[in-house]
Amino acid sequence: MVCSTHLLSQSLYPSHRANPAAARGHLRFHARPVAVSPSATLGPSPGRRRPLGLRVAASAEQGRRQVEVVYDREAKFNKLADQVDQSAGITRLNLFSPCKINVFLKITGKRPDGFHDLASLFHVISLGDTIKFSLSPSKGKDRLSTNVAGVPVDESNLIIKALNLYRKKTGTENFFWIHLDKKVPTGAGLGGGSSNAATALWAANQFSGCIASEKDLQEWSGEIGSDIPFFFSQGAAYCTGRGEIVEDIRNPLPANLPMVLIKPPEACSTAEVYKRLRLKHTSQTDPLALLKEITENGISQDACVNDLEPPAFEVLPSLKKLKKRIIAANRGDYNAVFMSGSGSTIVGIGAPDPPAFVYDDDEYKDAFVSGLFIFPIPAFIFFISIQSKSVGPETATRGG
Repeated sequence: MVCSTHLLSQSLYPSHRANPAAARGHLRFHARPVAVSPSATLGPSPGRRRPLGLRVAASAEQGRRQVEVVYDREAKFNKLADQVDQSAGITRLNLFSPCKINVFLKITGKRPDGFHDLASLFHVISLGDTIKFSLSPSKGKDRLSTNVAGVPVDESNLIIKALNLYRKKTGTENFFWIHLDKKVPTGAGLGGGSSNAATALWAANQFSGCIASEKDLQEWSGEIGSDIPFFFSQGAAYCTGRGEIVEDIRNPLPANLPMVLIKPPEACSTAEVYKRLRLKHTSQTDPLALLKEITENGISQDACVNDLEPPAFEVLPSLKKLKKRIIAANRGDYNAVFMSGSGSTIVGIGAPDPPAFVYDDDEYKDAFVSGLFIFPIPAFIFFISIQSKSVGPETATRGG
């Protein structure tokens, strides 16, 4: 910050020199600091005019002319901060990358391209990963690390695919060091990798000065994963097509609705699940009727249909056993018990506490168990910690 004496000289001396008569008079200049509110913000406040940098009051006192100059430090500081904000780039980002559940999942047909059409209510939950992005000093390669063994860190990872996609679409040349702190289990049907990819696209856009709109990012993301576009929604959406057609749904579930996730160590192969799918054996319920039932009357076992459960239970019979045991142990705590996505996570909606057998039975000693909740809408956000080149750490939030 430029010192106040220098700022004062910058503002006063030219006009002083331009008025020799004033110089011959007995002028007294009083630089009186104006207190800066502790809550003053660095950035500009839209719609609010800033006070002038200087206030000048003239008065006569015992035949002598007196000029009082009041230096408004807050206005000058805000002006300088605005200039810094315009020129400073981001060098680091820490982002929260939430996962999702499929409250219901209907498979509606087979497409000519080999994919399946679906209709599903997606909703983000409070479980998620943390991803740290830093600009790489070198050009030509991203570097990804993670806390979980077995997670790929090469170009097969959706984070790297997303960064490559962003550079291809925008012509930018930023490369990154990324650390993925993984909390969402892999092969769980929770969309952890898809969320990571959406987060990477959004981060790359921030580093590049937001040259793409979020609508652009959402449309591009469908090229590398069907579930990724959802993570540019407001947190709850009715998804159709391959999953890339996203319609925001406001408040389909009560805020902070508790749930429990239980995932056995085994994962379900999505490709194998779809391979075993038989369309003639899927539920005949209209997905829009399911959506209406849930939004009007809440969660129920009948409404939480997942057409991928039967083929997933063929692939992993122990998963069918787990769901049956949870339902049998339910003493009215859960409104519904169902599988998310293509598995292998079983969700119990209505209570955060898993049944006792999960802890008592050695069969589940290596299972992933978590009590959490539905994100309230519109509180779905990426939590961000920003550090730019010229200003200190700043906290911000991003709407979904």
